[in-house]
Amino acid sequence: MATVSRIRSSLSVFNKILRSNSQLSPPHPQLSKGFSTSSVQKEQKVKVPLALFGGSGNYASALYIAAVKTNALEKVESEILDLVEASKKADTYFQFTKDLSVPAETRVKAINEICTQAKFSDVTKHFLVVLAENGRLRNLDTIAKRFVELTMAHKGEVKVTVTSVIPLPPEEERELKETLQETLGQGKKVKVEQKVDPSILGGLVVEFGQKVFDMSIKSRARQMERQDDLALAYNLERDSAGCSTAP
Repeated sequence: MATVSRIRSSLSVFNKILRSNSQLSPPHPQLSKGFSTSSVQKEQKVKVPLALFGGSGNYASALYIAAVKTNALEKVESEILDLVEASKKADTYFQFTKDLSVPAETRVKAINEICTQAKFSDVTKHFLVVLAENGRLRNLDTIAKRFVELTMAHKGEVKVTVTSVIPLPPEEERELKETLQETLGQGKKVKVEQKVDPSILGGLVVEFGQKVFDMSIKSRARQMERQDDLALAYNLERDSAGCSTAP
């Protein structure tokens, strides 16, 4: 309880962080190739709830737009996550689909067969074919994680990762979640994920989105160390200046 009480007053900074909005970068130019259905082609503007950057972010955003336009967001999310999980359990079977030395045509054929057997939706199938054509299947795990960020934002969910030295007791976790919920405001559903990292020495590290709120003892120790270094450098410089002006 004491840990949560100490950070309660500081969490107001989250309000300012959450209000900072930015525009989504344009999707990757190759994404449109082979990635469309008749429904997706209809004029319908879809606002992406988060601005994701980089190759994986662009692919995830394109998949989100296609899934929303076809009203298949939950199904596509489930299919993508199922495939990621299957690839981890049968790594040898899926490895060749990620191998760039394998001809693109072979990768595409394999993906089509997998999608047919799994009865994946057209959106998922066409998206995976694009990844196979562009040699991006090896990035599927990362793309899937970015896609989940978008689906969570779509549902008003905010994933908050809390790192501590030991697992938070249930009562502290509940109070922390309530504090975060109050800070993030109505319309947001907080989903707390706990991580244990003894190296932070104590305190908490709270992360959500691209933001990090570091209240760990390790961070404080580093700040104190930097302040000591600056003070030492200042004293040395002052002493040196005094010696140079002495008679």
